[in-house]
Amino acid sequence: MIDINKDRLITLETTPPKLPTIEPMIEKIKKSEAYKYIDGFSTTDCPLSKLKYNSIIAAYKLQKNFKKPVIATITMRDRNKIALQSDLLGANDLDVTNILAITGDPASMSDQPNTKAVVEGNSTLLLDIIRAFNNGMDYSGKEFKIKPKPITPFAVSNSFAKNFSSIEKKMYKKVKHYAKGIITQPVFDEDIANKLISIRDKIRFEFKDTREFDLIFGFFPITKLKTAQFLKSHVPGIYVPDEWIEKLIKAHKISEDEEYKVGLDLSKTLFEKLQKIHPKIHIMTANRFEIVKELF
Repeated sequence: MIDINKDRLITLETTPPKLPTIEPMIEKIKKSEAYKYIDGFSTTDCPLSKLKYNSIIAAYKLQKNFKKPVIATITMRDRNKIALQSDLLGANDLDVTNILAITGDPASMSDQPNTKAVVEGNSTLLLDIIRAFNNGMDYSGKEFKIKPKPITPFAVSNSFAKNFSSIEKKMYKKVKHYAKGIITQPVFDEDIANKLISIRDKIRFEFKDTREFDLIFGFFPITKLKTAQFLKSHVPGIYVPDEWIEKLIKAHKISEDEEYKVGLDLSKTLFEKLQKIHPKIHIMTANRFEIVKELF
């Protein structure tokens, strides 16, 4: 189980492949030595509604291979209450007890023809189901003959908004539903990181001793101009500083190697600053695991 109360927590996101095995991904992690620098992993659940290997089984295999805890993502998009609880029971038996609850990307984005979403609620419903499991019963209130192992629930948050009160309201709601870890979208600015910490502190004060939760900064190392421009223009809830764009434009005009060098330098500097502000960080690399080693 991931201990959200640790002074330092570094996790690494993995996206299982569209294959009947995750062995190639495991070998890639081993070759990169990324596992040596982190405290745990996460597995995504068919991001962008694209078909991928199962997130829970992937989490089990990563835990077995690397002896580190894994947060398995479960989306609301693909499951009703029966399927959600069935998956939680199976995950529990496999010792996959860190669960990231998300609503999920729209089914309309899927690579599978005529895909329809199966949505009975947003991520707070799954948080409520996890709460019931942690009390030894299913969502209908019926007690299990064997109580499930404790589940640590995680949720997500945007890292930027024109009005940060909207982030506060959504984060408050998820903590109210007993999320213990809130993983943000990637943070690219120190001031934004400090604003998010202020929101965390305010919510903690409002709940006083009735909730146990902490924030985990999302971190995405940028090494290409097109990635920075895409995140800035097309991904809601993320802020990429103009300074980053300008420096990457200049580097891009020189060479691909210079572009990578400048991007990595910006990312590494930010990573060091974020660790000083709050050393609980979730690294997202789009499975470019080799870059983890370069950050430390």
